[in-house]
Amino acid sequence: MRLPANLAWAACASLAFMRDPDPEFPPIVLTFAASDPSGGAGLQADVLTLASMGCHPLSVLTAITVQDTMGVEGVQALDAAWVADQARCLLEDMPIDAFKIGVLGSVENIAAIAEILSDYPDVPLILDPVLASGRGDELSSEEMTHALRELLLPQTTVLTPNSMEARRLAEGDDDEEPTLIVCAERLLAMGAEFVLVTGTHEQTPDVVNTLYGRGGIVRSDTWPRLSGSYHGSGCTLAAAIAAMLANGLDVPEAVREAQDYTWNTLKKAYRPGMGQFLPDRLFWAREVADTPGESVEISRSPDARSRH
Repeated sequence: MRLPANLAWAACASLAFMRDPDPEFPPIVLTFAASDPSGGAGLQADVLTLASMGCHPLSVLTAITVQDTMGVEGVQALDAAWVADQARCLLEDMPIDAFKIGVLGSVENIAAIAEILSDYPDVPLILDPVLASGRGDELSSEEMTHALRELLLPQTTVLTPNSMEARRLAEGDDDEEPTLIVCAERLLAMGAEFVLVTGTHEQTPDVVNTLYGRGGIVRSDTWPRLSGSYHGSGCTLAAAIAAMLANGLDVPEAVREAQDYTWNTLKKAYRPGMGQFLPDRLFWAREVADTPGESVEISRSPDARSRH
């Protein structure tokens, strides 16, 4: 293991990752995602998050978008052959410690990526099933959602849907809306190893994120609900989990540390445009920069409550 389970994400900020002495290079994470020219979500969010958490990010572009902080105006998927060629070129050159998946753009891209990932069954895969933008712009057709279920879920280590995405992915033939526990059970039955259902869209005083495994609830973490609307929070969380797994944490601890990092990026979020706030994925660097000449100790946020 490269990173002891009791070492928080904040070690990234102090450059104190306790991997092998004098490692040749940092952990490498490959993300498949669409480009977001605003820098708030998508490929740009993944690269910022992974780098912030001590990893070397590799990126495979799946689609280009026209969007800003207010919403998505258009999506153009890349040709699946180009997507596959990007990935194969990188995978033949460098070892990968984790994969992260976001918006894929087309059924053909999903199929191509699923085929590639099948050659790497021992590398953890974090799947963020981005079905719509924060404004509600559709990013996944029913055919794409079906392909995600059939081709990618069986290869997924950690699936990270919000409650709306979990219900859509797990919908059955019954008329009643399934509970989140039932949704998680269905998604696990489809092949995911773990399912982290986030509660930002639920009408609760606090945000409750619950990690489910084959044996039931693995852990449940409660976070103070922050005011405002955020662009890229889901991308940040999924990429942070990938980073923590790449650094050697096991899944429950990786999920906990990634949540802590993400909550702090949202607490420090800024609003450079006219729409949503953007997570500050380099907040820790600014905190260090604000205290010149002092030793800075950044510990786990005391604001969260955990049960596991």
